[in-house]
Amino acid sequence: MQIDFSKLEPLERYRWLASTITPRPIAWVSSLSKEGASNLAPFSFFQVINDDPATLLVNINHREDGSYKDTLINVLESGELVIHLVDFEHAEQMNASSAQLAHGVSEFEQCGIASVSSTQVKPPRVAGAAVAFECRLAQSMPYPPQAPNCHLLFAEVLVAHIDERVLDEKGRADPQRLDLVGRLGGMSYTRTRDVFTMVRPT
Repeated sequence: MQIDFSKLEPLERYRWLASTITPRPIAWVSSLSKEGASNLAPFSFFQVINDDPATLLVNINHREDGSYKDTLINVLESGELVIHLVDFEHAEQMNASSAQLAHGVSEFEQCGIASVSSTQVKPPRVAGAAVAFECRLAQSMPYPPQAPNCHLLFAEVLVAHIDERVLDEKGRADPQRLDLVGRLGGMSYTRTRDVFTMVRPT
């Protein structure tokens, strides 16, 4: 089977990409508006792209009418965000926070998600999250250049919060204990508990 992407509608392209490039980690992003309203939303077009400086990349699509989502507005205005990884314990809350709420309505409050203060940025963190990265916006890039339909956010990690319960005996993150949620196609998700190892060749 061969698919010519130039002949597909955007929704068809999305479905093929989202159902094949899996599992995708989920960035659960908290941000703060200039009025002080907290926001929390998940994004699965997300990845680590550099370690010096430690940098994460989050793709935030524009709405169908071209307007910006609250997360994007907040991050572009404040230059700060917190990126959480989603463990299975928080999967339902993450899903609930994906609902489109009125501008200024906090997902933390609406979905009953407890928060704690961050240490180096103003947006709050999700209380009890297995992993949270406090970040500074390093660069934002509208894409594609000729007719942007999203923004690529390059987020430099300032500090990481790791729950000690997910560490192994050597003090490293254990994928079994992390029990992270990954995005598949459609409404499907997976967990990081099915693990195997391979030794790289010398």
